[in-house]
Amino acid sequence: MIIAIDGPAAAGKGTLAKRLAAQFDLALLDTGLLYRAVGRKVLDAAGDPEDPELAEQIAQALSPADLEADGLRADETAQAASKVSAIPGVRSALLKFQRDFAHNPPAGKNGAVLDGRDIGTVVCPDADVKLFIVASAEVRAERRLKELLGRGEEAIYARVLEDMKERDARDMARSASPLEPAKDAIQMDTSELDAEQVFARAMEIITSKNQ
Repeated sequence: MIIAIDGPAAAGKGTLAKRLAAQFDLALLDTGLLYRAVGRKVLDAAGDPEDPELAEQIAQALSPADLEADGLRADETAQAASKVSAIPGVRSALLKFQRDFAHNPPAGKNGAVLDGRDIGTVVCPDADVKLFIVASAEVRAERRLKELLGRGEEAIYARVLEDMKERDARDMARSASPLEPAKDAIQMDTSELDAEQVFARAMEIITSKNQ
């Protein structure tokens, strides 16, 4: 079974993906980490995340070990990830990595859960279940602010909200695999739902599809 979970930043994709992977004993891939890893390596090389030549070179050489690097959850890394993800060559380089993971999941798992921006539309258009998770920018900014402060990082709501809106605009406007729901994806607004309610709703959807 392949479950594709797409949506904007801080909508609740990651939490739901972890719960579903544990529930069904599936392999889990946070595809955003791939782009964060590329963005982080570009920053560490003192490069420009919008430099296609450097970003593509790094993406082509990315290894699983790079997904364990320090600083992948930092806000500057998230911004860099959004920029490198708009580069077609970067997306092409990472596409094979994602498809191999989905169709040949590690550790003998019987399937995979992938969360990202274009899983249901590009990476795994044949996924058994496609969910598109959304929430208002204001709610997502509040969630991200709480996350940043919880990690001891300095942040203010207005700046986090501005960054969130800029990132959304970039993700939706890019020519390569823009953020949009697959035609057969089921959309879920988590603005007023907690993690338990989101999980319960997703379980209802998956159960109904498997009947």
